[in-house]
Amino acid sequence: MAVLIEPIKAHQDDQICKIIKAVGAEFGAIGEGFGPSDPEVLAMSQYYTAQNRSLYLVASLNGKIVGGCGIAPFQGSNTVCELKKLFLLEESRGHGIGQALSEQCLTYAKEQGFRECYLDTLTSMKSAIRLYEKLGFAHLDQPLDGTEHSGCDVWMLKSLD
Repeated sequence: MAVLIEPIKAHQDDQICKIIKAVGAEFGAIGEGFGPSDPEVLAMSQYYTAQNRSLYLVASLNGKIVGGCGIAPFQGSNTVCELKKLFLLEESRGHGIGQALSEQCLTYAKEQGFRECYLDTLTSMKSAIRLYEKLGFAHLDQPLDGTEHSGCDVWMLKSLD
């Protein structure tokens, strides 16, 4: 199994968009209030750039793009970032790809000087929640102020110190 993880390139935007929307639909994340409906999904490479302290990584399995994960400032914060858009096709789950993507994003966040990382997700995404717990994310009782994804029902935070 050959896994390649690299920053997104413009020519990969369409493939990642399709994956995010398909996996979102698989878990009921459809419409307003869910990540797959965010405008950035149409052109991830334009939204995730070093200039705005963000990064979106794409994972390929045996040469085929199977998903990705990103990190970006949370609502323009200098100290809090958000782990965003971790979506993997079913065939690529269970191989440690989600963990590798997440860990690389968290390393980047530390390098950028962020002190905390936030995320929101859905109860139905049980394997993702287990991964986040394993990575040291703690559950919150409510979303952080400014959360855009009103459809999400799980909120987590991790210290990067």
